[in-house]
Amino acid sequence: MAVTFPKGFYWGGATAANQIEGAWDQDGRGPSVDDHFLGGSITTPRMITRDIDPARFYPNHDGIDFYHRYKEDIALFAEMGFNMFRLSISWSRIFPNGDDEKPNEAGLAFYDNVFDELAKYGIEPLVTLSHYEMPYHLVEKYNGWESRELIGFFEKYCKTVFERYQDKVRYWLTFNEINCGTMDMGNLFETSMIQGFEGPASASHTTMQQRYQALHHQFVASARVVRYAHEHYPQFKMGNMDCFVLTYPGTCDPADQLANLAEMRRMNWYCSDVQVRGAYPSYAARFWRENGIELQVEDGDLADIAAGTVDFYTFSYYMSGVVDTHDVEQAAGNMSMGGRNPYLKSTDWGWQIDPEGLRIALNQIYDRYQIPLMVVENGMGALDEVSPDGSIHDQYRIDYLRSHVRAMGEAVDDGVDLMGYTWWGPIDLVSAGTGEMRKRYGFIYVDKHDDGSGTYERRRKDSFFAYQKIIKSNGSEGLE
Repeated sequence: MAVTFPKGFYWGGATAANQIEGAWDQDGRGPSVDDHFLGGSITTPRMITRDIDPARFYPNHDGIDFYHRYKEDIALFAEMGFNMFRLSISWSRIFPNGDDEKPNEAGLAFYDNVFDELAKYGIEPLVTLSHYEMPYHLVEKYNGWESRELIGFFEKYCKTVFERYQDKVRYWLTFNEINCGTMDMGNLFETSMIQGFEGPASASHTTMQQRYQALHHQFVASARVVRYAHEHYPQFKMGNMDCFVLTYPGTCDPADQLANLAEMRRMNWYCSDVQVRGAYPSYAARFWRENGIELQVEDGDLADIAAGTVDFYTFSYYMSGVVDTHDVEQAAGNMSMGGRNPYLKSTDWGWQIDPEGLRIALNQIYDRYQIPLMVVENGMGALDEVSPDGSIHDQYRIDYLRSHVRAMGEAVDDGVDLMGYTWWGPIDLVSAGTGEMRKRYGFIYVDKHDDGSGTYERRRKDSFFAYQKIIKSNGSEGLE
């Protein structure tokens, strides 16, 4: 049976300001937390410096220079057939320190220009308000989201951009992969509790108490912003964004089943249960008790959370994992969970490729929440080789794309209300986890390398044309 997608389905790509824009200190922008990260690799963690050292290379400072090349890049997206582009606003481009009295007009004007360019091609923007970055001043002064004061700063920032772009943006997401805040490594980007820290990113640690208190502050901030949008801008649709890491029990041992239930709740359900249902889930109290977590909840917090539920659920999906209470080989990769799955292949960076898992995830999420869904990140980082004639033959990426689109089509046929699909990194960008350029996701090649060299020239890969065919047919062709 042919795969069919609903009429008006959104096809596109997803990016983050800190990974593509560059121009880190231009036109009044303040330093973001990401601007203090050096490059790393799959084996070497990124280093964090409190002060910017002009003699060292910070890959996010230049990104892929989208700030100056956005017209060229958007034209390429339009050529592929995009009708949606997910991007984020750099908080420090609007409020350089995060707690400034007035916004930076030059920053606001930049996004006006980007949204106008998208509109020229009929491309709908999907805007993430906080995508793994915050003004570094908020890190140093408040220790990021550990401080309740960030709620007010975030509200002010959101109200500013809502007012400015109310006629240009309809779809908004509050926090990118908010559930990564449950993990120790999520501290680096998602909650940014690295006040005073310097050294390898892997050496930065937080307590469970800190992580879940910071998440509570984010839940309140997100809910207040969602409620404000609903009250003042009824045309807006507000979404959450989770990193969905599907896990399977390693065996039919009931111990594995229980361990997997606990992992799915911790990683995949805890945050979205709050943001979609508007309350902490029933299993939270025991989890807090057993992990020594005592949330500081102020009067009105739970009412705010209840009043600020999202309109649609979005998520990233890259891989699946295995939860096993027995002695098994562990999967590789900086985001991989648990044991290696012998039935799956992996990417060059050790992420297990599981398109059927995407269908399973879509069904599980929709069964649980019954609101529209969107896959806003999916893709694979790979080593690309430029042929002597300048072409890039990336059949491995095409295979990955096709298999995941087929899985989404099956989920739609299963009855899932799926709104759209935005491939992660439709153009090569700086990897968040490793800071590398050689870990390439794009359908468009960018001539920039891990040492900062390159012309920044854009090239279409074979996958560019493969995705173009899929989009043109609304997913009914190009999957063979």
